[in-house]
Amino acid sequence: MNNRINHLLNQMKQHQIESALITSKANIYYFSNYLTDPHERLVAIYVDRKGNALLILPKMEEEDAKRAGWSGDLLSYNDDTNPWTLFKKYVEDTKQVPGQMAVEKGDLSLSRGEIIRQSFPDSEITDVSELLNQLRVIKDQKELNLLKQAAQLADFGVKTGIQAIEEGKTEMEIVADIEYALKREGVREMSFSTLVLTGDKTSSPHGNPARNTVQPGDFVLFDLGVVYEGYCSDITRTVAYKHITPKQEEIYNTVLKAEKAAIEACKVGKPVGELDKTARNLIDQAGFGEYFMHRIGHGLGIDVHEYPSMSGNNSLPLEEGMCFTIEPGIYIPEVGGVRIEDDIFMTNKGPEILTSYPKELQIIG
Repeated sequence: MNNRINHLLNQMKQHQIESALITSKANIYYFSNYLTDPHERLVAIYVDRKGNALLILPKMEEEDAKRAGWSGDLLSYNDDTNPWTLFKKYVEDTKQVPGQMAVEKGDLSLSRGEIIRQSFPDSEITDVSELLNQLRVIKDQKELNLLKQAAQLADFGVKTGIQAIEEGKTEMEIVADIEYALKREGVREMSFSTLVLTGDKTSSPHGNPARNTVQPGDFVLFDLGVVYEGYCSDITRTVAYKHITPKQEEIYNTVLKAEKAAIEACKVGKPVGELDKTARNLIDQAGFGEYFMHRIGHGLGIDVHEYPSMSGNNSLPLEEGMCFTIEPGIYIPEVGGVRIEDDIFMTNKGPEILTSYPKELQIIG
């Protein structure tokens, strides 16, 4: 049985959790090294207090899971079989029908929750999400290496996008240039939909690329990331095309100053919320406070957005091994927006910045 399952069992014992049913794609990968997209089919890991570890998955994926290294019990099923019936029988056969079953409440659908209650009517249903968050929040050396590779590929993606900027070129054409180049580098999957925004569309933090074209005087904002062997990256850079107004330059330099200050504030033991407050105070002082309307960042790992939320009210202390983003922004309607984002790994010596594409103001063309 792998070390992560053993660690989970130890934590379950400490928290008096009798059994856990893990259903999220990210946590299944974390504990099994098997990365799959189950669609509507059931894929899950079940662990009980006696140390039984079961991977439930479609029959057609059984050999893939074995090749990935899963060495615990396997329960595979065909599409004409009800996996919940097989799961119930497995639990009964182990003679370990739990008085308590912990699930990922944030991941589990209502219909699946009802199936669990019907299958195990005498079991109390609790939530294991916080425990799993605590296990995943500290990354080991192998995870750091994967995060570094993902970050380097994100740097390459931004570089490709900036080199693709031409007057009259559409946002979607630049997206295509970025993703084509990354595919040629072996990237199978982006960690989220690639964002390329131009002109006043940059004032939307989560705008949608379309057929808008690059014009002189535009900000061009890139937000992208890749999945490398199951681990994500996330970078944002903003550049100007041809020329820039004094107002645009002031916005850019304010965001850059705030981002650098928040990164510099990263120290083991400091509350997460202090990073948000550091950047927000600088943006407030520059007169742009109302235009910074999101948190400073988010945890990063198997999921592109994972625990912890880097919001201003989070008192969680930073620890060695945490990985997260720092991404302040200013977004002014009909003027434009700037966001600068880096991936940060915490060490006892301070923050290690994994993304490295230059972020001083660039005027392209």
